Amino acid sequence: MEALVIGGGNPLCGTVEINGAKNAALPLLAATVLHGGTYILHNCPDITDVALAAEIIEVLGGRVHRTGKTLTVDTQSVTAWRVPAELMARMRASVLFLGPLLGRFGRAVLTMPGGCPLGKRPIDLHLDAVAQMGAAVTLQEGEIRCEASKLHGCTIDLLFPSVGATENALLAAAACRGTVIIRNAAREPEIACLAEFLRAMGAEISGVGTETLTVAGGRPLGDAACTVLPDRIETATYLCAAAGCGGDITLLHTDGGLLLPVLETLSDAGCRVEQTGDCLKLRSDGPLRAAGTIQTAPYPGFPTDAQALVMAALLRADGCTRFSETIFERRFSHVAQLRRFGAEIETAGPTALVRGVRQLHAAEAGGSDLRASAAIVIAALQAPGESRVYGINHLHRGYDNLEGGLRKLGAEIGQENDWKFPAS
Repeated sequence: MEALVIGGGNPLCGTVEINGAKNAALPLLAATVLHGGTYILHNCPDITDVALAAEIIEVLGGRVHRTGKTLTVDTQSVTAWRVPAELMARMRASVLFLGPLLGRFGRAVLTMPGGCPLGKRPIDLHLDAVAQMGAAVTLQEGEIRCEASKLHGCTIDLLFPSVGATENALLAAAACRGTVIIRNAAREPEIACLAEFLRAMGAEISGVGTETLTVAGGRPLGDAACTVLPDRIETATYLCAAAGCGGDITLLHTDGGLLLPVLETLSDAGCRVEQTGDCLKLRSDGPLRAAGTIQTAPYPGFPTDAQALVMAALLRADGCTRFSETIFERRFSHVAQLRRFGAEIETAGPTALVRGVRQLHAAEAGGSDLRASAAIVIAALQAPGESRVYGINHLHRGYDNLEGGLRKLGAEIGQENDWKFPAS
C-alpha cells in the first residue's frame, strides 16, 4: 500500500501557489456536455477526480486535452447519454452529468455515485429536481433512468441547500423551456463559478449568491471559457498545517474571503492572518489557544470540508475545542487516526471534544476519505520523528501535489519508495 513518509516536528516557512478548486472544476466539466462545442477551462487542477470527469466526457464521445493548467474540452461529438457504472462508482460528482445529459438528449442513464464514505448522501434531491422539470425517473436493475421529451419551467424547493442538487438543477434548467426558480439553493462560491460559466455559454441566470436562483431556460448556448476559482479547502489545508506546526507562510493566487470562518478561527487561536490582493499570509509563532465551539454549516458558515483540518491544527492548543458536525454523519473517521499520534479526542454522536496535548508522537495512520487523509498529514507534520500516512490515493483525488507544496514550505515529506529520512 502506498504511503507518505513524514518527518515531523518542524515549522513551515515559505511560499506556495494555490491551485484551482476541485469542487468548482467538476461541475464546469459536466456543463461542457450540455451543448456541443469547444470549452476552455483555465486554472484546472491536475487531480484524479478531474481526470475521471475527463474520462467520462471521452466515454460519452467528447475529447479533452490538457496543456499545463488549461483544459480544452470538445463535446461536439458527444452522442452517448449513459455513464458507465464503473465510472459512476469512482466519484461522487459523477452524478453531475445527470442534468447536462438530460438537458441535451432528453435522457440520461446512471447508477449510484461513489466517492468518500461520509455516510448517507442520497441523490433524491437531484432526482426530485429534474422530475419537477418534467423528467420521468425510474429505477431498473440498479440503473437510474431519466427521460423527458421536453423539460419545462417550475419552482423547485430544495429540502436542504445541497451543493450538488443545486448544481444539477442549474445545469438542467439551462436547457429548459421556461423559467426555473430554485429556492433554498446552496450559496457556495463554486455555485457562482458554475453560474458564471453557464452565463458565458449564453444562459440567463439571476440571484447568484442568494438562496433563490432564477434561470430563464431555453436560451441558445455556445462555446465559452472560464477560470476555475482558487481552492478554498486547499488554502485551508496549508493554513492549518502552518498553524499547527508553527511558522510563516504565504499563499499566492487565493482568496481568503472564500473561507472567512476558518480565518477567524485560526486568528482566535493565536495566528496572525493577513490578506493583500490575492496573497494570503499566516504566521504562527507560539502555542495556539483552543477555539471554543466550531459548528459546521452550509456556506457562508464553517465548511464541513475544513472541520478535520482545523481539528488537526488544534491538537496541541491550550484548552478544549468542541466540534459539532451538522452536514455529514460520518465525518469523524479521522478521530481514531489522530489518536494514534497521542491526540486526546472524545466523540459523542455528531460532537467531538479536543483537549490539547503538549506534544504529539510519530505514528502510522491511514485516511478513509480526502479531508481525513489531509488532517492526518497535518498531525504527522507536528509529531517529531518519522510517521507514515496511508490512503494517499484519497489525497490525489483532491489535491494537486500536496506533498510537493508542503516540501516548498520546508516539510520533510515524500512517497515511501522515493523517501530517504534526513540524517540527524
